Amino acid sequence: MTVWFQRAWNSDVGFSFRNSPVAIAAGAIAFACLFCAIFANWVAPHNPFDLATLELSDAFLPPLWLHDGNPKYWLGTDDQGRDILSALMFGARISLLVGLASVALSALVGVSLGLLAGFVGGALDAFIMRVCDVMLSFPVILIALLIAGVGRALFPNAPSSMVFGVLILSISLTGWVQYARTVRGSTLVERNKEYVQAARLTGVAPLRIMRRHVLPNVLGPVMVLATIQVATAIITEATLSFLGVGAPPNSPSLGTLIQVGNKFLFSGNWWITVFPGMMLVLIALSVNLLGDWLRDALNPRLR
Repeated sequence: MTVWFQRAWNSDVGFSFRNSPVAIAAGAIAFACLFCAIFANWVAPHNPFDLATLELSDAFLPPLWLHDGNPKYWLGTDDQGRDILSALMFGARISLLVGLASVALSALVGVSLGLLAGFVGGALDAFIMRVCDVMLSFPVILIALLIAGVGRALFPNAPSSMVFGVLILSISLTGWVQYARTVRGSTLVERNKEYVQAARLTGVAPLRIMRRHVLPNVLGPVMVLATIQVATAIITEATLSFLGVGAPPNSPSLGTLIQVGNKFLFSGNWWITVFPGMMLVLIALSVNLLGDWLRDALNPRLR
């Protein structure tokens, strides 16, 4: 692991990262958000979802509320007395989990179909591309809203794991198209190169050629696309949760926190919705900036 890290750090991509202040700042913000989300049980000052620790008398406390001369709630509390800072850490965990899982599923399906379409060609290629055209003709949020809404209607008392599964599936249903089209274009170029022709002449199976030879050479654009799609998936999940068909109420995400705070925005309790919105913007912006840097770092024409 140490040797791999040293090689990556001393590579062209590592050199580009060390000399890009924007990438360093975005990576630091993304790492801090990810760290707080993963270790929320230990980092968060309170457990906002433990009903035994909630005090209704602490509801609607403003940021930097002093208790015995020390700040008790750094970012204030909501209508139930929950600490906003702790809720952000736990909510970011849900948003990042759904975003990363949906991108992983989209990449798996899209890369597999793109490899098959580009390498096999013919009727299979035409069929997969027509399916992509049909999927692109529908708005992403509309399909995700439809699938998530139907899933919640069919299984109203479903456990949280099933709700998250439906949510991930609804976001991934349209996310795989970009990967399929990108990988197909790269595969059409790679399948006519000498190393692929040599592997065919030596009797290597087509699936082995795709997995061992073509796939490693088309992963560069996939990595860039996946990085950018993480931010899109997180925003889509937040939108669905804001509309009430996303994360369940007992496991709220950033979108759910924004939706709750939106009810009290015009009553002067601005911090309940502003801080979750800022957290969502920070995560999406940092991931997008990392994707832009990775795109430039992997582009040989810009080196």
